[in-house]
Amino acid sequence: MTIQRMDNVGIVVDDLDAAVAFFTALGMELEGRMPIEGSWAGKVVGLDDMRSEIAMMRIPGAPGRLELATYHSPRAIVPEPSVTPANTRGLHRVMFAVDDIEDTLARLRPHGAELVGEVTRFEDSFLLCYLRGPSGIIVALAEHLN
Repeated sequence: MTIQRMDNVGIVVDDLDAAVAFFTALGMELEGRMPIEGSWAGKVVGLDDMRSEIAMMRIPGAPGRLELATYHSPRAIVPEPSVTPANTRGLHRVMFAVDDIEDTLARLRPHGAELVGEVTRFEDSFLLCYLRGPSGIIVALAEHLN
């Protein structure tokens, strides 16, 4: 048996509208948005009385999707500290290849994006950076330098 594909990465956020706006500014498209609730949903994730809303974001013309979710019941748990450093266990970050890292940062800053460190050159291959988005999500950007 083999894996067919990676379907999506799920990210829990506080403000679904803000997260959709952020990832739209990054260049993704909203594929769909819907409530998720009922006993079947709670059984999948192991939460009683689960009610949430998801927004599925996709990369135009390419594979790869993000499932952004906000929980109405039970409420999302906020980690301590609420803005965790890059070496925190668990999902570390989502990385996107971009054409122009400075242009991408300029588009994302009005949506609350803040650099974690700085834009850094790796040899003659890439410009790289980490930034924080909505709900403290760490997003990495990579610009290939030909």
